[in-house]
Amino acid sequence: MIQSMTGFGRGEVSNDRYKVVIEMKSVNHRYCDIMVRLPRKLNFFETAIRNQIKTFANRGKIDVFVSFEDLAEANTSVQYNRETAERYLQGIRQISRDFSLEDRVDAYMLSRFPEVFTTEETDLDEDAVTGVIGEALALAGRQFCESRRAEGEKLQKDLLQKLDTVYQYAEEIEKREPKILSEYRKKLTDKVSELLGDTKIDDNVLATELVIYADKICVDEELVRLKTHIIHMKETLQMSESVGRKLDFLTQEMNREANTILSKSNDIEVSNLGIDVKTEIEKIREQIQNIE
Repeated sequence: MIQSMTGFGRGEVSNDRYKVVIEMKSVNHRYCDIMVRLPRKLNFFETAIRNQIKTFANRGKIDVFVSFEDLAEANTSVQYNRETAERYLQGIRQISRDFSLEDRVDAYMLSRFPEVFTTEETDLDEDAVTGVIGEALALAGRQFCESRRAEGEKLQKDLLQKLDTVYQYAEEIEKREPKILSEYRKKLTDKVSELLGDTKIDDNVLATELVIYADKICVDEELVRLKTHIIHMKETLQMSESVGRKLDFLTQEMNREANTILSKSNDIEVSNLGIDVKTEIEKIREQIQNIE
């Protein structure tokens, strides 16, 4: 089953100390472009997260958001720096003596100076954090892949319907070709009769003219190639691997055949059908941009 490049997944896991929430979303992109946003203290997990995502996503612009919370009651410690406070106090008293100012320093005021009190976070338990992040990423990844597959199923159904429509138009053009030649023969005969009266046109001359005209308007080869591309694309849509680039190439080939059919046509009905073919192919091309 094909996959869409549009998807979303969320995973939330917690244990006695840590809680991790991972969300990932993706949109269309030519390559696999992964952007991971996570707290600075977890930066060392970025490479592992990227490598894990690459195991289930080959294309798309994928944004990953990691939320981390330490549930421990005392996950930070406060440090009192006595030497720093003492230097501040000595400096203030020196200013008081130099400028004959009143010395009114109290403990609260002194505690507000930089670095007198500092806070330090307790060290992370890397093994525990790795386990929680791994579980959350697995949950988010499964949901992410499921959403991309569900979207891919809708795209597959829509594309198959559009391909059937193009095939039907191709068959209508094929049925129209013999009528075009017959109508041209009658038009040519009537024109000669009009110009030359009742004089009968030479059968050899008429046959030669019809052969030349038939060669100019013949689109049999283009129709065969167009139908072949349609069949090939249908088969490709049944594959499970990444097929977006291959489908894009087939669409270009289909469009090339449609352009040739239009350029050869001087029949209004065939021209209209050719335009319908190109319109459907353009719709197919737009949808294929969503496929991984």
